Amino acid sequence: MPDLSQSLQGRDIGHLRIVSQLWGIELAASETSLALEELAAAMRDPGRLAERLETLPGEALQALESLAGGEGRMPWAVFVRRHGEMREMGPGRRDRENPHLDPVSTTESLFYNGLLARAFFDTPDGPQEFAYIPDDLFKIINRGERKERREKDKNFSALSANSAVKEIGSAPLGRLAAPKERARVLPASDRLLDDAATLLAALRMDRQPPETPVPVNTAGDFLRAAGILAGNDPVAEKVKPFLEMPRGEALSMLAAAWQKSETFNELRQVPGLICEGEWTNAPLAARRFLLALLEAIPKDKWWSLPAFVLAVREKHPDFQRPAGDYDSWFVKRAADGIYLRGFEHWDEVDGALVRYLVTGPMAWLGMADLATPEESEIVTAFRIKFRVPGAKFHETGKLNVASQGKITVPQSLPRAARYQIARFCEWDESKPEEYRYRVTTASLKKAAGQGLKVGQLLSLLAKNAAAEIPPAFVKSLKRWELNGTEARVEVQTVLRVSRPEALEELRKSKAGRFLGEILGPTAVVVKPGAGAKVLAALAELGLLAEEVHEE
Repeated sequence: MPDLSQSLQGRDIGHLRIVSQLWGIELAASETSLALEELAAAMRDPGRLAERLETLPGEALQALESLAGGEGRMPWAVFVRRHGEMREMGPGRRDRENPHLDPVSTTESLFYNGLLARAFFDTPDGPQEFAYIPDDLFKIINRGERKERREKDKNFSALSANSAVKEIGSAPLGRLAAPKERARVLPASDRLLDDAATLLAALRMDRQPPETPVPVNTAGDFLRAAGILAGNDPVAEKVKPFLEMPRGEALSMLAAAWQKSETFNELRQVPGLICEGEWTNAPLAARRFLLALLEAIPKDKWWSLPAFVLAVREKHPDFQRPAGDYDSWFVKRAADGIYLRGFEHWDEVDGALVRYLVTGPMAWLGMADLATPEESEIVTAFRIKFRVPGAKFHETGKLNVASQGKITVPQSLPRAARYQIARFCEWDESKPEEYRYRVTTASLKKAAGQGLKVGQLLSLLAKNAAAEIPPAFVKSLKRWELNGTEARVEVQTVLRVSRPEALEELRKSKAGRFLGEILGPTAVVVKPGAGAKVLAALAELGLLAEEVHEE
């Protein structure tokens, strides 16, 4: 970091005299460059620095300590949010208003004392503006000149991310949930496994996935984190082992992949938020930090979610923004398109992420039970488990087949079997613990196009059915495989006339090209979309026709 001379470089003689006045230093030099070196040399004296620090108020000492805990620097935006803004003013206004005599903030006080400077430094994310202690002063402070004072004053604490995580080990954030906050319990579920199987089947069939309790995109992110999906393509060699795993083992595998994933981005999943632009965040770092905070909460104790979120805001507001930058991310509210920029929107963005992590991924992975007030659906309490629970049931369920080709599959059917059956069927609307499918000629053609055979479906059904498969259904499947579609139901427009001569006259007219299959001497099929043209042609022939619609 720059030293005192570099930090004060460019300051006019008036600024240097303000610093010297506050330190009780008499400057002999009147030339700016000479005065700067004289002032810097005097400020580097350990004894004089100790005396100056002794006169500072507690807030200023705490601000310096927070900088020292961050190796002497902190993003400027973070520092001023914690310790107050500094007024920008030129030499004229400064000399009129004398801000050093009545500073509006700790930031302004430290700046005019020469103990705080600001500059842009290179970071992995590009240049960022930092508040910092000039390097020569920081080295003196860091050597322990303030050690005795720091040991006596327990308010001094490093605010770096590492020390913050250690600090919360014995002091969980927030409080126990009030009885009202945990009135209605929503137990953790492993439904994610079933929704993942549904998604895999839909993608394998190249069809639009249905809405599921775990949002489709999020279920996909879990599968991508575990390497089961590559983009939107199922990885064949990993799908079968995943679907055949015991439920507890499969859920643990997804949880482990989620905890270490750099691509699973909770911020971009938060309901009601839309992230736009090319900016990037660090989801893994934010997730690890929040999980460390959650790990300090007593296990199996109901904890207040609003109180936890509030405590994160008060103690670790920048958990996902290491540079304290609340302006460069383009996050907007889906409801009205308003961009949520600035710290004033912390609760809608950063706070929403904290709530989502608990009520979304942790609940879906079986790591947290949730609860709501009696009269509300808003989650207000949670109970940490962390260890992924064992399966609530074994996949030993049986399906039912109706003679019309309808298949009812319970949630407890082996996921691998449901995945395969779903590929042969059209999907009807499911219920919370039940899936409904229909075998149709269209679904069988699609399955055949993927190399699946009717015999495989019959084998799957026989193995997993609760009762004998209806013989009529078995017969229809076998006949379809042998003969293809033997009957067809169509909706067509039919023209009927009172006498054969009228139909013959119409067929010879220019409207004849709109007529299709002849159904008899006085009836013919009208080609799709040509009804109005045929009516007009009949009118030209002197025949007024009426349209009859089935009600």
